[in-house]
Amino acid sequence: MRATKTTSPASSASSAANKNEFRNPKAAQPERFQSLDLLATLVAVVAADGSVLFANSALEDALGISRRTIEGSNLPQCFTEPVILQNALEGASSNEFAALRYDARLVRQAGADSLPVHVVVAQTDKPGEFVVELLPLEAQARQDREERLIDQAQANKELIRNLAHEIKNPLGGIRGAAQLLEMEIESRDLKEYTRVIIHEADRLQTLVDRLLAPHRRPHVVGDVNIHEVCERVRSLILAEFPKGLRVVREYDTSIPEFRGDREQLIQAVLNIAHNACQALADRISAGDAQLVFRTRIARQVTFGKQRYRLALELHVIDNGPGVPDSIRDRIFYPLVSGREGGSGLGLTLAQTFVQQHHGLIECDSVPGRTDFKLLIPLP
Repeated sequence: MRATKTTSPASSASSAANKNEFRNPKAAQPERFQSLDLLATLVAVVAADGSVLFANSALEDALGISRRTIEGSNLPQCFTEPVILQNALEGASSNEFAALRYDARLVRQAGADSLPVHVVVAQTDKPGEFVVELLPLEAQARQDREERLIDQAQANKELIRNLAHEIKNPLGGIRGAAQLLEMEIESRDLKEYTRVIIHEADRLQTLVDRLLAPHRRPHVVGDVNIHEVCERVRSLILAEFPKGLRVVREYDTSIPEFRGDREQLIQAVLNIAHNACQALADRISAGDAQLVFRTRIARQVTFGKQRYRLALELHVIDNGPGVPDSIRDRIFYPLVSGREGGSGLGLTLAQTFVQQHHGLIECDSVPGRTDFKLLIPLP
């Protein structure tokens, strides 16, 4: 008697579904890989021969071609040295390693420059299927720079706080002794010296108070409209520089309000804008100075070692001479100034205020264009 195998309706349906997936493996992939579209990094899922089964939207944007064109193509051919990725896939297929990392250059369309990337090749839970993750080295360098800025700001805060307190106590003693000495002496010439001591002690006291200001003042949280902040700063700047300066507003009015300290943000933006106007002195005299306030929404951004779904981007852009190369990497350090007579505290305080909102300030400067970008996470 010949044996027969019976199946339940459920198993038959499952079998039919498996057969359908086998005939058209891409049919189930959009659902399987849907979450990869949420990543900012470039990701492709490939077969052992390098053919692309799925490409996320970040990779689509980076290559400059549609996902439909990418899928089914040979991913190694998208690199300047295709053989390295092909060898990596062969090694992963034979279980020589679980994951492989190396640096490469991704070829982009429309004549764009190749993109330096860090490539990570790893096997998925399905045999013969691999995830290729591409991390732009520019993004990695940016993340490293942000981490350095945050660590630097924290170190600066502790240094400033400790140094200011160490200065305050002997400074009060010096001023008091000079006042007592002035009361004892009769010579007008000698009294002039004591007045110099008192005046300079007061000047140092003012500097110390400015250093301690961000740490003394309580963080007052309320609803903040970033455009109200920009308009307040704009009015203050135009009052100080009424001629020769054009202030351009490029606002994204869809940006929602967020919780923050309005006065701190006004001070941060004002410090940056005021620095820009001082750098624009020659152009203001010539009558062609320009300051731009630009607001935008950034999506799926990572800064401060954390990923945010939405973030506010506020750009303060001027057409001045740019930040001098000698201080470009130190502009947020306290007491570093590119202007003779400057205190070097404006940008330090601005960075401190923005970081108290879990944000960050970045600077991109070339002669003729300096862009300070404030990044603040949004709810």
